[in-house]
Amino acid sequence: MYPYFCFMEVLEQGLKILMHLDEYLKVWISEYGVWIYGIMFLIIFVETGFVVMPLLPGDSLLFAAGALAAADGSLNILILIPLLIVAALMGDNLNYFVGHKLGAWIKSKKKLLFLKQEHIEKTEKYYEKYGGKTVIIARFVPIVRTVAPFVAGAGSMKYKKYIVNCVLGAILWVAGVSLLGYLCGNIPIIKNNFEIVIFAIIGFSILPILIGIIKAKNEKKQAANMG
Repeated sequence: MYPYFCFMEVLEQGLKILMHLDEYLKVWISEYGVWIYGIMFLIIFVETGFVVMPLLPGDSLLFAAGALAAADGSLNILILIPLLIVAALMGDNLNYFVGHKLGAWIKSKKKLLFLKQEHIEKTEKYYEKYGGKTVIIARFVPIVRTVAPFVAGAGSMKYKKYIVNCVLGAILWVAGVSLLGYLCGNIPIIKNNFEIVIFAIIGFSILPILIGIIKAKNEKKQAANMG
């Protein structure tokens, strides 16, 4: 039972940080100063670069950092955006080459830490439907954005095609979400309801996954009825 309680404690703490990420960022900035840029770089790099770590709060972090940059200048948006674009690109490229070298072995596992076989299968379906655009679309979908570079490397996508979509996706994701926080994060109704905003960001991000699940269930029902 101890590992279960330990996991629940970590999960509870993680949710607490996620829901109050703006306040935690303020504390971390006061404690670590300029090193906060390195911490955020590491979070974005790990989320996008380690296929077994897809649950880090990338969207929420970008939004909260953008809001703080506008609120008190404790973060510089002109440093933040280029730095985290580089972090996302480095993570994606690491993930691509891990997929290229170890894809068959990882895909043979039903589960590896937080990564499940179904995550890989869903991402492969994205590639079947959208092709190279999946790398861009996946940027805005938690879990899928971590698995997509790995699947691209493990599949038949050439690096030249991958890197073009990878760069465009990183720029749109980091700049888009950070600037959204910069421009809107300090509007009183948003600032005073930060937890709701974070839930909305997460909900909007996972909407494509939910739609995919519903479509898959409907297709199974239709196939069963036809059979």
